[in-house]
Amino acid sequence: MNWPIVSRLRALAPGIITAALVFGPSKITITTELGAGYGFSLLWVIVVAIFFMALFTSMSARIGIAADRSLLTLIREKWGPAASLASGIGIFLVSAAFQAGNSIGIGIALSELTGTPRIPWIVFFTVAGIGLLFFRQLYRLLERLMLALILVMLLSFVTTMLLSRPAPLQIAGGLRPSLPPGAATLVIAFIASCFSIAGAFYQSYLVQERKRQNPGLALTDKSYPGIFILGVLSAVLLICSATLLHPAHMRIDSAADMAKALRPLLGRYAATLFLCGLASASFSAFIGNASLGGNLLSDALGHGGSLGTGYSRSFTALVMVIGASVAILFGRLPLQLIVFAQSITILIVPFIGTALYLIANDRRVMGALVNTTVARWAGAAGLAMLFGLALKNIKDLFF
Repeated sequence: MNWPIVSRLRALAPGIITAALVFGPSKITITTELGAGYGFSLLWVIVVAIFFMALFTSMSARIGIAADRSLLTLIREKWGPAASLASGIGIFLVSAAFQAGNSIGIGIALSELTGTPRIPWIVFFTVAGIGLLFFRQLYRLLERLMLALILVMLLSFVTTMLLSRPAPLQIAGGLRPSLPPGAATLVIAFIASCFSIAGAFYQSYLVQERKRQNPGLALTDKSYPGIFILGVLSAVLLICSATLLHPAHMRIDSAADMAKALRPLLGRYAATLFLCGLASASFSAFIGNASLGGNLLSDALGHGGSLGTGYSRSFTALVMVIGASVAILFGRLPLQLIVFAQSITILIVPFIGTALYLIANDRRVMGALVNTTVARWAGAAGLAMLFGLALKNIKDLFF
């Protein structure tokens, strides 16, 4: 179809894919915990996190449009092969370490929906995910799959929120910045998961893949619609949990606990609807996170930054297998794996965030798409936040 609206949606697809890969089971759990523990009071945190995520994702998209080579290649040219290699390997390791959470989310959601064991579902969707890698037009398939999954998530979670009947005045009150006692750790965890520099970094690869697939398609650096959807999904979940769980003083340990809490409050159909959204979020993050890790490792090792290369597909499959293996063997993310992933994140995220920011400020690379003065100042504030989060994590992990 060559209708203008279809072409427009396809041009915006990279941003929507980024939203889909960021919005996984761990994100759902943290967001639900925010609402259950602190009501509507932390709704403003979503606005802050989404602002910086949109800012850095837009920088990455503009790099993808302006440059004729990948972001890791630009890093290699500016700071040497070691910097590029460390960035790609680091992002791969973080993706592989946290992939188990996506596998577990798929298993839990389908297990609760069907009343069957979770391990067969983990195996089935891992095999299905690897099977998708054999399609010739992998990016187009990924694009359409992520769009479909995002629509299912929106339908499921927005409908659940409407059924909960939140109070508009309470929602408005949550946009006024405040920090309840004891909320700091959860707020930091949410910002770190929502303001995903690795996801923003990957945006340039998705834009360039879009260019390779259809050079005649008009490209846009406006990744905001996809990141706006990420914000809507996060806000909807927080509002739903603040309305239903907070007044009842209910706590949750996993995303599936929200569905269990919905059964007595809104009925079986609402719980089923929520689980459909959870399954979609888990599978979209499962596919997106694996392609992020596999694609960047392929590029870091000098095999190209295209999704369609054999190395990229192989490394993507490896991420899926690692995640499924951990999920089956342990049933959850082992503490040692969480500490390892957080340690790598502390080292990698500030560096790749700084590299992304500096390249977006380089007029020789960016031309007319170079950062504006406002983007420079706002980006500097975002980097300060990243370094602050890194220092906090260093203190928590090692001291």
